[in-house]
Amino acid sequence: MEQKKFDLNSFIGMLLLGGIMLWWMNTQKPEETPEATTQTEQTTDATTNTQNNLTDNLVVNDSLQQIALQNKFGAFAYGASKSQEGNTTLENDLVKLTIDNKGGQIIEALVKNYKTYDSLPLYLVKDNNASFNINFGTTDNRILNTKDLLFTPTLTKNGGTQILSLKLKVSEAKFLEYRYEMKKGDYRVGFAVRSQGLSNTINSSQEINLDWSLKGFRHEKSLKTENMYSYYYYKADDEVDYLQMNDDEVVSDIDWVAYKQHFFSSILTSDTPFSNATLKSVDFAGEDKDSVYTKTYGLKTPLALTNGELNYNMQWFYGPTDYNLLKSYEGTSLDEIADLGWGIFGFLNRTIFYPVFNMLKGFIGNFGLIIILMTIVVRIIMSPVLYKSYLSSAKMKVIRPEMEEINKKYPGKENAMKRQQEIMAVQRKAGVSMMSGCIPALMQMPVFFALFKFFPTNIDFRQKSFLWANDLSSYDTIFKLPFKIPFYGDHVSLFPILASVAIFFYMKMNQSQQANMQAPTQEGMPDMSKMMKWMIYFSPIMMLFFFNNYASGLSLYYFISNLLTIIIMFVIKNYVIDEAKIHAKIEENKKKPVKKSKFRERLDAAMKQAQEQQAAQQRTKKK
Repeated sequence: MEQKKFDLNSFIGMLLLGGIMLWWMNTQKPEETPEATTQTEQTTDATTNTQNNLTDNLVVNDSLQQIALQNKFGAFAYGASKSQEGNTTLENDLVKLTIDNKGGQIIEALVKNYKTYDSLPLYLVKDNNASFNINFGTTDNRILNTKDLLFTPTLTKNGGTQILSLKLKVSEAKFLEYRYEMKKGDYRVGFAVRSQGLSNTINSSQEINLDWSLKGFRHEKSLKTENMYSYYYYKADDEVDYLQMNDDEVVSDIDWVAYKQHFFSSILTSDTPFSNATLKSVDFAGEDKDSVYTKTYGLKTPLALTNGELNYNMQWFYGPTDYNLLKSYEGTSLDEIADLGWGIFGFLNRTIFYPVFNMLKGFIGNFGLIIILMTIVVRIIMSPVLYKSYLSSAKMKVIRPEMEEINKKYPGKENAMKRQQEIMAVQRKAGVSMMSGCIPALMQMPVFFALFKFFPTNIDFRQKSFLWANDLSSYDTIFKLPFKIPFYGDHVSLFPILASVAIFFYMKMNQSQQANMQAPTQEGMPDMSKMMKWMIYFSPIMMLFFFNNYASGLSLYYFISNLLTIIIMFVIKNYVIDEAKIHAKIEENKKKPVKKSKFRERLDAAMKQAQEQQAAQQRTKKK
């Protein structure tokens, strides 16, 4: 075999060939063109420039926004730039308030433990139905409204009291503040409006106006009744007054205003009386039974500066118009918005009916039974008056034949004076007066009108059921009509029907008594007995129409009251009054000399003089 030898020339050739190949590979790499290098640099620069531009734009936008705020709000631009939109909730066991940062005002007021007639949560403020604003000028010639400005909120707690401070800032040390304070178990919420360090910011030469308006939501089944009991109340010069429907008035020195909506009220009170306030009430609902609102209320009043600053301590009240509750706020006179009636009617409600009612509800939970028991108490108290009326009727019945004889003895118009004089003499000897029949009826009228206010306005009866009535503060319905009857409505209420039937039988039973109380019909005078016959039918019908839309508790009272009156009258007539004894007593009185009072002497002298003048005139005519 041939042995291979090392070939030096071949080795050198291979090295040269490898070197050539390495050189060729290196020389064939793609070259970095200037364009590619520039594009890379531009991309890097673009990213850097974008970041720089964003930063620059933010700075520019912030500056522009600050300038815009400065142009719009002037000194208050500082607070506008620091504040944010949002709201804060204050809540206790009775009421829940939602307060918006914008305007610092209450945008929701929920009254707990109560529902609307259709079982919805009961709001007094919601869905922009209310507005609270302070309008003021600044020293840099701007007019600002707090409702357009953002406040900065701070919520703290001090024991059981929640404190919400909302500040409209000029700087950290200068601001306009709304301060709310809510305690447990109280419908009242403290509300202070004060400024600090703004004496050189607020223009004292321009009027600062507080505006508070509210459109009252409908809460009850009968819109007509709710609207009727919704009023604008206010206290001025230590007296409580109210606006008529669709009225406005300028009043001075106002301590509080109350936007009353039948059973619920929105009230603003102030320790510093408002001067020259403009009050306005508009009947928003009218006859629209589907209306969401009842009335629109408004208050506009100037606020005074003290040493260049605002300082008002006020209170909000969002809650029930409960007489017992409002009476507990001593020194405020807020209980007068419960509308118990004026004069003697309010006096009876405050001193008799509410104390009796409060006592009964302390141990009776059924409010229908409370009404029945109150009716029994009233009837028992009035029974002596009813007895006096029947006694006078019996006496008139005994002497009626004598009065008829006098009519026959002195016929004609020319003897009218003499006839009247003789009849009065007979009545006087019998110890009876024509007024004795009127006085009992007159004495019952204040009770009638007092209870007419008591039942429809007492919130304790609201949504309390009895028998078929599911709400004693509103009408009961046993049948819904497919149409509306004028003055009656579109439903049938049973309690008014029962009350009307009771009135009919009461008047029917009372007819003979009324006939006895009337003197025999004299010549030329209308026959009152015929009118009474018509009233027997007219009064129940009027009752039926009038009370069909009123509180069923009121109709229940009149039904029970007339039923008890019929029973009492039956007992008095058949078991108490003895006409034979009355006749004997009258005959005995006739034998006694009658002592005339000075008034009677003057009256008899006047009648005698009139009789003589009448006789003289007749003689002159004959000539």
